[in-house]
Amino acid sequence: MAELAAVAYHLPERVVTNDDLAGAHPEWRMAEVQAKTGIVQRHVAAPDETSGDLAVAAARELFATSACRPESIDFILLCTQTPDYLLPTTACVLQQTLGIPTAAGALDFNLGCSGYVYGLSLAKGLIESGQARSVLLLTAETYTKLIHPDDRAARVLFGDGASATWVKDGGDKSHIGPFVFGTDGAGARHLLVPAGGMREPRTADTSRAEADSKGNVRSRENLFMNGAEVFAFTLRVVPNTVARLLDAAHLHLDDVDYFVFHQANAQMIEHLRQRIGVRQEKVVLAMRRYGNTVSSTIPIALRDASLAGAFQSGARIMLVGFGVGFSWGATLIRWP
Repeated sequence: MAELAAVAYHLPERVVTNDDLAGAHPEWRMAEVQAKTGIVQRHVAAPDETSGDLAVAAARELFATSACRPESIDFILLCTQTPDYLLPTTACVLQQTLGIPTAAGALDFNLGCSGYVYGLSLAKGLIESGQARSVLLLTAETYTKLIHPDDRAARVLFGDGASATWVKDGGDKSHIGPFVFGTDGAGARHLLVPAGGMREPRTADTSRAEADSKGNVRSRENLFMNGAEVFAFTLRVVPNTVARLLDAAHLHLDDVDYFVFHQANAQMIEHLRQRIGVRQEKVVLAMRRYGNTVSSTIPIALRDASLAGAFQSGARIMLVGFGVGFSWGATLIRWP
């Protein structure tokens, strides 16, 4: 049976604070933004720093702080929406960089805020079907490279970062699962980069930036986010997702020790907490110093809470990811 054995993460060196943004854009009212989002700073990748670079650093942190070693890995899973190349698969490049055996499998999967939950599901399937015994699950995002510097709607929220999770064969007892998922492609238009793929290749026109009705500046090659629609989607699907998972696990809300939601912003998580009926002390928050790091938010929150001594061994933790796609998923883990 699969077990989450260890988690680590890595952040870029450069930090952009709310004061930095206020200095460049006094009209953004960063004090109000901070009160709503709970974010005071975010880490931003350097121009020549890629998701692959961040993932390598996170994996090396994992190897340095746990029993996991490169030679023990027999499958690499990398969740990213900002890969180093259109091809080859970034995970294949990481195999060589990290010194993982050539007998290991490696693949990327393109998924955002629900990606960590999906990654745990893939790792569990590999292990419990006998295809692997030791999986390195990586998440890495450099979303800030997709954001126009004058787009307040997105720039104040997102940061860059990567995580590394060791999922191993833990014996006869199940430590991860069950899982529930959901997809609504009708929401894809509310959180996307319109140009740059095969549907709409880059041209001189797609790179031209314009201001929208709210003063946010972006081109069709930049990330577009309809915040109101994303917020409404979250409140619509997440409470039901939590209920579905509890039903699948034959548990009640009080049976769960901690809840780690995708760390989109503090206001959203508070609305979810109240709507679901979770006690405040059971909800882990970890966006203050990092912003929204997309697929990396949940593992970063897990690691920070662990370092703070919040989790006892064997604690039952619910993980809930939701966002771009629209895609969502939830699972339960036992803390090692």
